[in-house]
Amino acid sequence: MALHESVLEEFGLAPLWVRRGMSAAQESAVDSGVEQGAGALANQTARRAPPPAQEQAQGRVQAPTDTRQPTSQPSPQSRATEPPAFDAPPDDDFAWFDDQPAHAPVEARREAPEPSSIQTLDWDALSEQVAACERCRLCEKRTNTVFGVGDRNADWMLIGEAPGENEDRLGEPFVGQAGKLLDNMLRSLTLARDSNVYIANVIKCRPPGNRNPEPDEVARCEPYLQRQVALVKPKLIVALGRFAAQSLLKTDASISSLRGRVHEYEGVPVIVTYHPAYLLRSLPDKAKAWADL
Repeated sequence: MALHESVLEEFGLAPLWVRRGMSAAQESAVDSGVEQGAGALANQTARRAPPPAQEQAQGRVQAPTDTRQPTSQPSPQSRATEPPAFDAPPDDDFAWFDDQPAHAPVEARREAPEPSSIQTLDWDALSEQVAACERCRLCEKRTNTVFGVGDRNADWMLIGEAPGENEDRLGEPFVGQAGKLLDNMLRSLTLARDSNVYIANVIKCRPPGNRNPEPDEVARCEPYLQRQVALVKPKLIVALGRFAAQSLLKTDASISSLRGRVHEYEGVPVIVTYHPAYLLRSLPDKAKAWADL
């Protein structure tokens, strides 16, 4: 397909093409029978151009002023049947378009390390990575990330949903009234967050308005939780609440159907029970939570 000449000049490609044909005046002169000896006449005119008056006296026709070497011209009939008067370069001359970057600039991509690299971090590096994380939109509204708290070598690991308002403000999971209830429940089992349990959340940043996290937010944050589980090496995981249980077990089943059975996450046994915040609103289910523990 022929490209417009202005487009070729804009991309600096005009020298790659050979223009064919002459101006209308040249074609008229050729059609008048000047084909024979045109090359010799042009060379003679270039070496010794007589004054116009002398040319008229001698009955000569002045050759058109052109710095290009004239070539023999095809007849109108032959021009009608030949390909377009335009020599395109080989197809691979346009391969330079493939060199354009196909990805966004580096400054526009502020992604955290891939999950495979997260799984090599130690506690300190993992904590720093979570504190600076911008893997999802939740980073825009948070006050603090909520990494986790407790014994990093504990046999029990408790996993909740996501930070609430108090957790976002203090940077610690399960504080406020729900946290006090959880501490009382653990104390009855001779457990405590600062000695022999580790507490974390599926999501490390507070969702606006305490809404449920979106699936993509869970997916981007889960590698941090997976690494925490690998570092703690617990003997038992207690999923606190419906959302935590469904996220860990990759299911839409109700919490009532998940309770009373042993599940598995990252090779660790999982027990499902109610979230302490729910128990504050539904006192009759406290007995069921005690039974689960």
